[in-house]
Amino acid sequence: MHLEEMKKEIEALVIAKGFYNKPEDIPKKLLFAFIELGEASDKWKKGKPEEEIAEELVDVIFYLLDASRLACPNTDMDEVFKKKLCKNFNRPYQYGEGHRTKQP
Repeated sequence: MHLEEMKKEIEALVIAKGFYNKPEDIPKKLLFAFIELGEASDKWKKGKPEEEIAEELVDVIFYLLDASRLACPNTDMDEVFKKKLCKNFNRPYQYGEGHRTKQP
């Protein structure tokens, strides 16, 4: 299943279950994604089974795709994913703040 297909499935779930479904709810959805990420981290630190950790990570994906559905309704997330992946592959080895050497 592609990201765009997942967005449609998530939208059906949101509507069927009466969850937040307005653009002004985007901050809530992003906060919920962050909370689910914390739950995944907690389960991993406690040595919980992979399936439990994976379920929390899928919750993160649900919230992020649902937020994208409302924040970027005309954007094909599959295309954005492909472009971003290509962009990151073209960056230098170990790019980013975490791998830079500290200057004295």
